[in-house]
Amino acid sequence: MSTSSTHASARPGLAALTLGAIGVVYGDIGTSPLYTMKEIFGGGALARTEANLVGAVSAIFWALMLVVTLKYVILILRADNRGEGGGLALTALAAQAVGQRPVLRQFLLLLGVFGATLFYGDSVITPAISVLGAIEGLELLTPALQPYVVPATIAILVGLFLVQRFGTSFVGRFFGPVILLWFGVLGVAGVVHIAQQPAILAALNPLQAVSFLAGRGWHVFATLGAIVLALTGAEALYADMGHFGRRPIQLAWCGLVLPALALNYLGQGALLMRDPGAIDNPFYRLFPASWVLPALVLATLAAIIASQAVISGAYSMTKQAIQLGYLPRMTVRFTSAAEMGQIYLPAVNWMLLAGVVAVVAAFGSSSALASAYGIAVTLTMMITTALTFFVVRDGWRLPPALALGATGFFLVIDALLVAGCAVKIVDGGWFPLALGLGLFLVMSTWARGRAMLLESIRKDGLVLQAFIDQLDPEGMQRAERTAVYPVADPSTVPQALLHNLKHNQVLHAKNVILTVQFRDVPQVAEGERVLLEELGHSFWRVTLRFGFMEVPDVPRALALTEAMGLHIPLFETSYFLSRETVVPNPSGAMAHWRARLFVAMSRNASGVVDFFRLPSNSVVELGTRIQL
Repeated sequence: MSTSSTHASARPGLAALTLGAIGVVYGDIGTSPLYTMKEIFGGGALARTEANLVGAVSAIFWALMLVVTLKYVILILRADNRGEGGGLALTALAAQAVGQRPVLRQFLLLLGVFGATLFYGDSVITPAISVLGAIEGLELLTPALQPYVVPATIAILVGLFLVQRFGTSFVGRFFGPVILLWFGVLGVAGVVHIAQQPAILAALNPLQAVSFLAGRGWHVFATLGAIVLALTGAEALYADMGHFGRRPIQLAWCGLVLPALALNYLGQGALLMRDPGAIDNPFYRLFPASWVLPALVLATLAAIIASQAVISGAYSMTKQAIQLGYLPRMTVRFTSAAEMGQIYLPAVNWMLLAGVVAVVAAFGSSSALASAYGIAVTLTMMITTALTFFVVRDGWRLPPALALGATGFFLVIDALLVAGCAVKIVDGGWFPLALGLGLFLVMSTWARGRAMLLESIRKDGLVLQAFIDQLDPEGMQRAERTAVYPVADPSTVPQALLHNLKHNQVLHAKNVILTVQFRDVPQVAEGERVLLEELGHSFWRVTLRFGFMEVPDVPRALALTEAMGLHIPLFETSYFLSRETVVPNPSGAMAHWRARLFVAMSRNASGVVDFFRLPSNSVVELGTRIQL
C-alpha cells in the first residue's frame, strides 16, 4: 500500500475533522465578541441610538458574510498548494504561477514574506487581547478586582508558554468540545436578548449597514477600524487547511461558527438598545450576575485555545520560513510521535512570551490593545487577496477580467479596512508594523546573505567534476567507509573534502556529494525525493528534495538510493560538514551593518546535525572562513 493511501485511510472522519476545525481554526475569531462591540461604541464617539446599533451590527454581520464567507470560505480555500494553505504556501503558489517573469516572481515572494512577518505581530497581540478581554470580566464581579486584571492575564500567559514544550496532544483533545460549548453559549445568549428586542433583526438587511457607514462621513474609517476586530482570525481558515481539509472548515463555519457569532452580535445590539449603559462590557452583560463567573471561566478557556492556535501557527510559519531560506536554522523539537505538525521552537516561544508580556504590561487593557490589533490583520488580508489574483489569473488561467472581478471587489474592501485601521497607527497600530518591518529586514537579510555566500563559494571553489577527473585514487590511501559531504553548491569541491585530503591524506571508498533542496511545495513525492548521478572514481552526487512542510530526515532519504544502485550503510558512514565562519568585509557588496547582522544570525544558527537528523556520533566538522 502506498504512503498516500495509508495516510488517507488513517485520516479521521468528516465529523472528527469538523470538530477539530472548530477547536483550532475558529478560536481567534470566536473570541472577538469579547471586545468588538465595546470598541465600536466605547468612548462615547458614537451615540448608542437604535439606528446606530442596528447599523453597526449590520456592518459586522455583512463583513462576516463578505470577507469571511465569500472571500475566504468560498474563494481563498480553493487556492491550495497541494492541500496546504497559509501565507507562505499561497506565496509559493503565486510565485510558481508567474515563474516565467522573474522580476514579478521576486516581488511576489517579497510581498508574501512581508505578509508572513505581519503574522508574528498577530501572534503577539492575539494572546494578549484575547486573555485580557476575558479576564476583564473580573471587574464585573467586583470593582475591587480591577487591579488584578493585568497580573492575572500575565500569569495565565506565562503558564501557557511554559507548557508549550510538552506539546498540545494532551490538551488538544479538549479544544473542540470547549470551543463547541463556547459557540453554543454565544448563540444561546444572543437568542435570549434578541427575543426581548426583536427590532435588532433589522440588522440582517444590508441596506442598514450601507446607510450606517455612509452616514459616518470621515468618521467611517475609525468605525471600520473597530468593525475589523470581528474579522480577526479569518486567516486561520486558510492557514490550517492542510490540517483539516477544505470541507470540514467550510462545514464548521457555515453550520456553527457563523450562526453563533451572528446571534451573539445581534444579542449584544439588542442588549444595548434596551440598556445603553451596558457598554462597559456588553459581552458579559449578556449574562445574569450569577452566570458571569462561569462565563468568565469559559471565556478564559476559549481565549487560551485561541492563543494556542496562533502560537502553534507561529511555530509552523517559522519552520516553513527556515526551509524556504528566509530564516537561519533553529532548534525544532517534535512534541508528538503521531503528528508531524506538532512542533516546538524554543527560541520562537521565548521571544513570543517576551513580546506578549510586554504588550500586556504596556497597553494594560483590551481597548488599548484593539488600536494595535487591526492593521496587521487587514494588511495580511490585502496581501492574501493580491496573491490570489495571480493564482487565479496565471495559475488557474482564467481570463484577466474574470480574475480581476473575483478578487478586485475584495481588494477594495481590504483597502477600506486597512484605511480604517491606519487612523489608529499613532495609538498603537505602529507596534505590529514596526515588528513586521523589523522581521522583514531580518528575513530579507538572511536570504540575501545566503545567496551572496553561495555565490562566494561558487566563485572561489574548485569545479567538482574537473577535480574528480584528475584524481588518482590508486595512489591514495583508502578508508573502507562511506563519506557524505553535505554542501550548498554541488558543482564545487566541498571544503571538508579538501581538508580531509590535505590533513588526513585519505580518500574514502565511497564519496557522496550531498545537496538538500527545499522546494516551494508542501510535500515532495517519494518518487521525486532523490536524484542520483555517478561522477566516477567512487564519487556520487545526490540531491535530496523536501517540501517546506516536511521533516528533512537525511539518513532516511539516503536509504532510497539503495534501489538506485548506491548502498550507503547506516553504521559505516561518516558525515563531513563544511562549517563556514562568515566575517564581514567592509568593502563587500552588502551594507556593513547588514553584513554584521547576517554574521550574527549565522553564528547563532542551530547546527546542521539536528536539523537534518544526522547521527551525531558519525559527524565530523571542518571549518573555513569566508568574507562577505
